[in-house]
Amino acid sequence: MSIANLKVKIFADGADKSGILELAQNPAITGFTTNPTLMAKAGITDYEAFCRELVELIPDRPFSFEVFADDFDEMERQGRKIASWGPNIYLKLPITNTKGEFIGDLAKKLAGEGVKLNITAILTLAQVRDIVPCLEGTPSSYVSVFAGRVADTGVDPLPLMTASVELLKLNPNLELIWASPRELLNIFQADAIGCQIITVTHDTLKKLSLVGKDLGEYSLDTVKMFYGDGLKAGFKL
Repeated sequence: MSIANLKVKIFADGADKSGILELAQNPAITGFTTNPTLMAKAGITDYEAFCRELVELIPDRPFSFEVFADDFDEMERQGRKIASWGPNIYLKLPITNTKGEFIGDLAKKLAGEGVKLNITAILTLAQVRDIVPCLEGTPSSYVSVFAGRVADTGVDPLPLMTASVELLKLNPNLELIWASPRELLNIFQADAIGCQIITVTHDTLKKLSLVGKDLGEYSLDTVKMFYGDGLKAGFKL
């Protein structure tokens, strides 16, 4: 098992600027994604300034930035502005607005004008099937399926992700994202089914050094950790 042998592209998912810049030094990280929730948690107050600075500092890899409107006209206005910030930007649009209205018409309009899109928050195969025809005019776009959220409901996401790979095969301009993974193993699962991209949080990416680690050695490290922490805590019986 080796990161170097993977075909799936690893995108870092987060809004911590220092973490993004650090990860940009790692050649295994080939792109970046974020969203309004992550940015709010990170304390970002100037959306445009934050995004523009990152694109300027890291111009050689794709960034996905999301609209935060709910009305389709306002989504379009925000989307055009975001897309104008750089050629390496993929505009993130949610699969529906908060009323459950499908994003298809807006996606088709922007795709037809050459805007690179990242359709996000997808959790069903029907949503994948519906959005693919809307992206046929774009030079390159992502279909982001939240496999991790599917798994959170107790459902195995592998059949959904495998079927999604098949749906995208006739559209070479589209790439499937395995989004919201919960563990490093998901990187290898995504690679095995031919998924093109996986987005991974900064915390999970810190575990990359564990790939290929001898499990007997890892067991001993764990025992030493428990023992050391018990000593530091001063526990007595």
